[in-house]
Parts: sequence; structure tokens; C-alpha cells
Amino acid sequence: MSGALGTCYDPEGTLHGIPTYPWHLAPDGLATRRQLRAQGLRPGGQEIAAQLMRVNRRRGNVRVAYLYRIDGAKPVRPMTSRKWGALALAMLARRTCPRCLIDVGYCIPSSLGMCGLCHANQHVA
Repeated sequence: MSGALGTCYDPEGTLHGIPTYPWHLAPDGLATRRQLRAQGLRPGGQEIAAQLMRVNRRRGNVRVAYLYRIDGAKPVRPMTSRKWGALALAMLARRTCPRCLIDVGYCIPSSLGMCGLCHANQHVA
């Protein structure tokens, strides 16, 4: 077993405190938050059951994804009408140009801080 893989494989949890598996080698019955969400589930307050770990040899950093038990997961709570309304207002604010106050139909890039038309007109003038 390679050195990087050896630090990522700790099924008893002696080295990292919780069971640790290499990327893509998690046992059945465990899932990440995104995988749970794709199944219509959420962790539901349960503790982290294990973790996936991947070492990037070039950069020297470690990526970790926490795993939760699928059998302990709960269904996702449905969105209420107030949550839908708040989400719609937040998205409208992201699409509205602060300069021309027009809903441009896409999220304004934070790097520009304005719509593309206003940005183009700023550089022409």
C-alpha cells in the first residue's frame, strides 16, 4: 500500500479518531451530505460515522468528506411558501444590476459588480 493510501485507510479510526477510507472506497450504508440529498435525505442530527480522505501529492493538501449512515438519515423537510418567497427575492437581488436597476436574467458576477452592458459602457466612456 502506498504512503498516501496508507494514511487514508484507517477503518478502525485509530489514526484519525473516526473510521477513514480512501476516496471512492467507502463501505455500503454510508453516504456524504450530497449523496444523501440526491436521495431526498438529510443527516438529521446524527454524528459523523466515517470520513473519506484524499491526499493531493502535488499540493500536499488533504481533502476530506464526512460520511453519515443512510439508515439513520431523515427525509428532507419540504420548502414552505415563505422559504420559496425568500429564495425568489434573494435570486431577484442577485440578478438586478445595481447601476441600471434592471433584472438582467442572470446572476451579476461579483467580480464586476454590474451587468455586462453597464461594464461595457463603463470602458467605452
